[in-house]
Amino acid sequence: MSEVPETMHAVHLDGHGGPEMLSYKMNVPVPTPNAQQVLLEVGAAGVNNTDINTRIGWYAKEVTTATGSGESESFDDLADGGGWSGAIDFPRIQGADMAGTIVAVGTEIDNDRVGERVLVRSMQTAGCSDPTGCETIGSEFDGGFAQFCAVEATEAFPIRSELSDVELASFPCAYSTAEGMLHKIDLAAGERVLITGASGGVGSAAIQLAKRRGATVVAIASASKWGDLETLEPDQLVDRNVDLLAEFGEHAFDVIVDVVAGPSFPVLLDVIKKHGRYVTSGAIAGPLVELDVRTLYLKDLTLTGSTRQPRIVFENLVRYIEAGEIVPMVAKTYPLADIAEAQQDFVNKTYAGKLVLIPPAVGGV
Repeated sequence: MSEVPETMHAVHLDGHGGPEMLSYKMNVPVPTPNAQQVLLEVGAAGVNNTDINTRIGWYAKEVTTATGSGESESFDDLADGGGWSGAIDFPRIQGADMAGTIVAVGTEIDNDRVGERVLVRSMQTAGCSDPTGCETIGSEFDGGFAQFCAVEATEAFPIRSELSDVELASFPCAYSTAEGMLHKIDLAAGERVLITGASGGVGSAAIQLAKRRGATVVAIASASKWGDLETLEPDQLVDRNVDLLAEFGEHAFDVIVDVVAGPSFPVLLDVIKKHGRYVTSGAIAGPLVELDVRTLYLKDLTLTGSTRQPRIVFENLVRYIEAGEIVPMVAKTYPLADIAEAQQDFVNKTYAGKLVLIPPAVGGV
């Protein structure tokens, strides 16, 4: 194992705003793990909607527009703060997705963990003061857009897989979010599920994870992305502009898995069966929706939000990966220094699947 340097390459988020708030630094101090932490050399870090949302401050209540709108609007001076749990301390190293190798451990951690290959849980509960809450790596504390990252030892999960770091880094945030939703609404074999935003990271993960559970999957995505999604074997692909009510009629789905919200929300409740379940973990098309409460109570629907994940969700995810039951869907990789380009491609929805950043090799330039 090579000696850990004193400084590293990392991307600082200097405040809420556009890509200009991202600054690539080459002399950031390498974090020192506390007694209960481990230090990772980051092999790769995925790009997620939460990274852009945090950068632009979208989580603040003052912001009511779609997630990509912050690239053209100024979301500064936010009274509520723009992170998952309120105000963010700047500069912040973002990056909720990472795979890497442990290179150092805190004084209370077994030194045998050095050299261990790990995935890091994105939604973390270790040390969280609120027993009902969680903290997000890259928002409440520094994340994976760097050569090194210190994390709680209990949140770094050993992984035994022949997949590359790039492939592994495509899993943690999107797949745990999707698995968390399916776990929360207890999706069962034989149920029919409609998945929105299926070409994105969470949506494409939900296709695989729902199929793994034996559900019948109908996935919504732009027709131009269908070729990429067919490899995931959804039972049916539907263009995002289709009239769902005309296509499927009322009472067509047991479960709706939604990351889009916005103007399309009302029809999602129209096509769900009586006693059906709706679960959401995002609002790509906008957080404010129109709800006819009569649809909610006359159909005895259950509407569920999903953020915090019990530990079993990530443990299961690691197990699925090691067993080869789910496969990575990586669309493109970028050097860490090209983070602005990667995030712009993400906002533009240029690719189906995950975009992944690769830090420079330690000792490189």
